[in-house]
Amino acid sequence: MTALSGYALVGDIGGTNARLAICNLADGSISDPIIYSALEHDSLESVIQKFRQDTKVDFTAACIAIACPVNQDYIKMTNNPWAFSKSQLKVNLGLDTLLVVNDFTAMCMSVTCLDKKTLVKIGGGEPDPNAPIAVYGAGTGLGVAHLIKHNDLWIPLSGEGGHVDLAPANMSEDMILITLRARIGHVSAERVLSGPGLLNLYEAIAMRNERLRTGLTPADITASALSANPDPDCLEALNTFCRLMGRFGGNLALTLGTFGGVYVAGGVVPRFIDFFKNSKFRDAFEDKGRFKDYLSRIPTYVITEPKAGLLGAAATLRQELGAVL
Repeated sequence: MTALSGYALVGDIGGTNARLAICNLADGSISDPIIYSALEHDSLESVIQKFRQDTKVDFTAACIAIACPVNQDYIKMTNNPWAFSKSQLKVNLGLDTLLVVNDFTAMCMSVTCLDKKTLVKIGGGEPDPNAPIAVYGAGTGLGVAHLIKHNDLWIPLSGEGGHVDLAPANMSEDMILITLRARIGHVSAERVLSGPGLLNLYEAIAMRNERLRTGLTPADITASALSANPDPDCLEALNTFCRLMGRFGGNLALTLGTFGGVYVAGGVVPRFIDFFKNSKFRDAFEDKGRFKDYLSRIPTYVITEPKAGLLGAAATLRQELGAVL
């Protein structure tokens, strides 16, 4: 174990904004993030330089979490005009250490340091501290990652699990799949378990019921479903979303035996957390036939910490520098 000191930069870069904060390397705590618009700055480097000027904090290490593939030196962001070379950025910023990780790698690593007050438990037993963990979350897309522990080292396993085939489990879900397949071809889980996916669910349900309303946004659908007089199709869409989130989480749990817990992250679910807690999410999570008892022991949580991605980037960097999490 290495005792760390000093400060480092941590960042969470999305399609619209860059959220940057200072990490205290001694304990992993982070400052309140400063948000910079990607449309108002021409590069990630210029944003980081601006952040240095704004905070007047000296740092020589950084971990940046980005919502795109990061396995090559040259990074071209998917929903953002920025592009950069990791090696050149490190030199230009005068850094000794620069880690660039996928956003869900950081989200996964946040599980090692989140305050329990920011976790909402929905069913299951107690987590096994040495067993694998699954983390998935609906936002603009559907992110998926796993986390395993080897001795004192946490190892995140990233991938593109949100793009697996949608797996319906009853006739109503079959009809949604058929409707979406006719419209878009391949139907991945992300096509229904995301912000845009909620809209896809509503449209498939409303078309079946011959009362489709156009011009709705995912926020409109959620607001209507939660209102005192809900639109029945919006309500069915939100109920279906919660149920399918449970089915998907149960699949992740079976795949890797995630007795360390299954964590729901992302920006969508915390917006209707009380509805989610009382939905069929947990029933669907355990609805695996002969393996119901197996899954009943695995706890599920919703992450409500808005800085989880930044905390995960901090945890990733601190482990890289020698800290034991």
